Amino acid sequence: MKNGWQTKTLGEVLQKGETVNPRQSPEDEFDYIDVSSVSNETFRIEQTQRLKGKDAPSRARRLVKANDVLFATVRPTLQRIAVVPDEFDGHVCSTGYFVLRPKAELDHRFVFYSLLTKDFLERMEALQAGASYPAVNDGQVRAQTLSYPEVPEQRRIVGILDEAFDGIATAKANAKKNLQNASALFESHLNAVFTQRGEGWEEKRIPDVCLTFGRGKSRHRPRNEPSLYGGDHPFIQTGDLNNADHVVTTYTQTYSDKGLKQSKMWPRGTVGIAIVGATIGETGVLGFDGCFPDSVIGMTVDPTKADPFFVEYMLQNFKDAVKSQGEGSARHNINLGTFDRLLFPMPSVTKQQRIVESANALRIETQRLESVYQRKLAALDELKKSLLHQAFSGEL
Repeated sequence: MKNGWQTKTLGEVLQKGETVNPRQSPEDEFDYIDVSSVSNETFRIEQTQRLKGKDAPSRARRLVKANDVLFATVRPTLQRIAVVPDEFDGHVCSTGYFVLRPKAELDHRFVFYSLLTKDFLERMEALQAGASYPAVNDGQVRAQTLSYPEVPEQRRIVGILDEAFDGIATAKANAKKNLQNASALFESHLNAVFTQRGEGWEEKRIPDVCLTFGRGKSRHRPRNEPSLYGGDHPFIQTGDLNNADHVVTTYTQTYSDKGLKQSKMWPRGTVGIAIVGATIGETGVLGFDGCFPDSVIGMTVDPTKADPFFVEYMLQNFKDAVKSQGEGSARHNINLGTFDRLLFPMPSVTKQQRIVESANALRIETQRLESVYQRKLAALDELKKSLLHQAFSGEL
């Protein structure tokens, strides 16, 4: 720490907050800042609620002024931190926030940045550990210490951080856009394949190009009988299809020999599609022999008529159309009859294999780009942490 810096508790350097009770004026309107009003991405108040006093929630009790700093004290909202701008002066915020109103010896944005430091947030999280209600209280926040220089030096540091964080925010926005573009590139390619087909394509039903087409089997009741599980036979569930990157390479459950007897083993290369629940329409090609529950349709294609990886890519491209066939019931689902009704565009097997080869190459490239942008986003976050550490250790 540089010479000239002093250390005090937050309680010593903050003004006392103000409380209100909107319910005492039932017909008067006020603006309410809930814990969800602050973005933990932009660290700004992005949306408030306009309420009448009679509709005020019991937590609407803290009056805020321009340049107050809000710190959400309830997990998992600890990083909802914001400076109150002029337009929100006189608003009311939730008691889920601790309101920091600095005395004259502190610049409000210097306080704001201090709350974003790794050291401060880790201390807050440690205080919550093991608590029956995952939150920190006002006294615990006031007891935290803050080291700071004179106000002119605080403002110099704040100026550096403001400029750096604006640049980081721009860089992150560009990286996120590039990440989205990389993800969209592959989908756009697949869409082009199936909309610009050329000659030789035919409309076919998937069952007509399969050696085996049917639902997985899990005949035993109850389904969760412990003796069915824990063996050597992969049991591929809808969540495994959702997590697969076109090819199913991992699984979270196995069948015992008893479990296998009441189910069915599908060969490697079988295409599976989830037909119920939140994962409806998700697909994957088995990278090994495995069992499906009856919430999955298995498709073992005839290699003289179709390529399994082409079928999987095709189902992903037409996912919305397939899912729409299951709408209108209390629980959305698709079934074997869905694929009796639907026709899909298919070229020759040779053409299918060329399409798969091209799609695989593009998928690998887009994954590489996505990895690059993910690493860039992570590096930008680390840069922010580093700058904050330097700022509050007197190294800027």
